[in-house]
Amino acid sequence: MTLTHTQLYELPVFGVAGNFADHLSQAGESGFDTITTADPKAPKGVFPIYLPGDDSYLGTYPLSHDVIEADFEEEECGLQLEAEICVLCDMAYDDQGAVTQCQPSAFSVFNDCTQRLNPAAKLSAKKNWGPASTGIARQWQPIDAFEADGVLDQYHLASFLKRGDDIIPYGEDCPVNGYQYFYQRLQNWLIHQFNHQPEQGPLQKLPGLLAEQPAQIIVSLGATRYTPQGENTYLQPGDQIAIFAYPPQKLTTDDLIELVRREADEYDDTVILAQDICQRSDEQTL
Repeated sequence: MTLTHTQLYELPVFGVAGNFADHLSQAGESGFDTITTADPKAPKGVFPIYLPGDDSYLGTYPLSHDVIEADFEEEECGLQLEAEICVLCDMAYDDQGAVTQCQPSAFSVFNDCTQRLNPAAKLSAKKNWGPASTGIARQWQPIDAFEADGVLDQYHLASFLKRGDDIIPYGEDCPVNGYQYFYQRLQNWLIHQFNHQPEQGPLQKLPGLLAEQPAQIIVSLGATRYTPQGENTYLQPGDQIAIFAYPPQKLTTDDLIELVRREADEYDDTVILAQDICQRSDEQTL
């Protein structure tokens, strides 16, 4: 299954912060140490990435299948890819507009790319800095059941950076079900956050952001931990990145590296996001 850009334009996009152990400490994002959660394993919160029609920067459509663009000439970006699974969620609301359902129906691969050196107070501003600042794969896989033993139990998430002739693992290879909050626990938590999350530190207040009651939204579930190379390497123009949601029983790390070398963007039942890192142009690239 695929979603056209016309369809994607209409879908609000949100991200989950801190859903893989140790990622936030590796990323060095400030402000999260002031946010406490009742469960130490719970994510820190949810942040908006794209809100169709919003009159702030969040109304700028940031998704791209092929490129990440940033103004490397004018500012030091400290750009890092963030390899994530994203889910297309079917939503429902009560008579007061509160979220009552957030049901994942399909999944894809997401690059929640971040400008680490951006001094913005809100995390969302480090994610959406303009067109082609975020990545999403073309392919979507249906979710048979968002629960243990469902299709997502069969996938791993891996990411790579290609710079010249060198290819390095950027994020750790992790099972998709390794998210700290996943399946029903994640759904319940998301519903609570959309209805109750206050403005706190780098996170925005969520109640009211779904006032238009969209039938579907996209939620990116959180980035994997970095490898030592990924943690210490910022992206540069000319780099190429690749993120895979793949079945480890069918593909090895060497197979994935060969797909990176071939610049493949599709392979059997593997979901692939392949993007070039480019200097910002005056025209939006989809």
